Amino acid sequence: MSSTPVFKIVPTTQQYAWGKIGSSAKVAQFSAASQPGFTIDESSPYAESPSHVSSTGEVLSEHLAKHPELIGGPVSRKFDASNGNLPFLFKVLSIQTALSIQSHPDKATAEKLFATQPEIYKDPNHKPEMALAITPFIALCGFRPLPSIAAFLKLTPELAALIPQAIQDKFVALSNSADPTGPAEKAALRDLFSAVMTADEATFKPLLEALVARYAAGGVKDGEGAEIAELVLRCNNQFPGDIGSFCAFLLNYVTLEPGEAIFLGAGEPHAYIYGECMECMANSDNVIRAGLTPKLRDIPNLVSGLTYNASPAAKHLVSPSSFGSASTLYDPPISEFSVVQVKLAPGAREKHRSIDGPSIAIVTDGAGAVDWGGEKLEVGLGDVFFVGAGTEITFGARDGEFVVYRAFVEAN
Repeated sequence: MSSTPVFKIVPTTQQYAWGKIGSSAKVAQFSAASQPGFTIDESSPYAESPSHVSSTGEVLSEHLAKHPELIGGPVSRKFDASNGNLPFLFKVLSIQTALSIQSHPDKATAEKLFATQPEIYKDPNHKPEMALAITPFIALCGFRPLPSIAAFLKLTPELAALIPQAIQDKFVALSNSADPTGPAEKAALRDLFSAVMTADEATFKPLLEALVARYAAGGVKDGEGAEIAELVLRCNNQFPGDIGSFCAFLLNYVTLEPGEAIFLGAGEPHAYIYGECMECMANSDNVIRAGLTPKLRDIPNLVSGLTYNASPAAKHLVSPSSFGSASTLYDPPISEFSVVQVKLAPGAREKHRSIDGPSIAIVTDGAGAVDWGGEKLEVGLGDVFFVGAGTEITFGARDGEFVVYRAFVEAN
């Protein structure tokens, strides 16, 4: 029996400790608007959302396994999706407390970790990811340019005291290199980062306490910057005495406005600090953590698996392109996913060509309808729906602005 190619999904709403509290969280707002009987607990955190087929209660992957035409042959063959698992995960994140300093392994490393530590690393897949801001969003992503890190070593004695002098001297000598991603430069950055992340508590805790006290008293030096001081104080308040607070000096500080996106490939250190975003990633749970977390830290695998490509934060920004008159495409340099933002004025309509793969879409503002093949699905704030491979659809807004984010994959 065939399945309708467009149908609603009931997403999973998670209450992780890092989520925004109560109705301040977009995740909670979307769930309350779209799920009958959902009640927001104003004292609980709401963290992420996207899953069951709305009309039947069937697990989405089981439904797709029974109806492989919804995924499409090319995608099923390229990504081994015969079990109904899509090659991407699509979520809304509402972040109040910083997520951990982390990275994700590349495919070869993921396979090795899964083979040797399956109790920690649950699958053999890589996990590149993209965060697309839907509210003002703060993150750390990738290593700062080498001269920026070297400047902090001179300005911030609490940071410099963590690092053996020989490692500092070698790093500073190479910090103005014309080839910041050369082998020697990468090795120097690796040695410096490793020295910080492996510092013993007896060394780094008094230094962090001194740094926090100085910043709390307003003793921010010219060149350190108010935003870095605020970040250190925020991280230490959320994770007291955690070495991850020093990553503020090593990683790029990024603020995104709604509609801006960053992409983190394998081996790029990062941490999402605050705000709300649409997050899309390859289908994997592999996270290597090293700081700002109560969870397991795996500093050796994190240090050994990073790219050590130092660059300005702009390197990680995703440049959008047109996907239609009211649709914007965010297409990162990997094959597992792309995301389209549809933003329609009241009463407007927008047609999307058929896509040779599956899609999941989330309504983040307003209400409207999705038309295909003479059929129609009414959708509103917080609704999540699936679009099967090869289905041409048209979005139509009602009386207000209608905003939808659509994640999809194609084999070509």
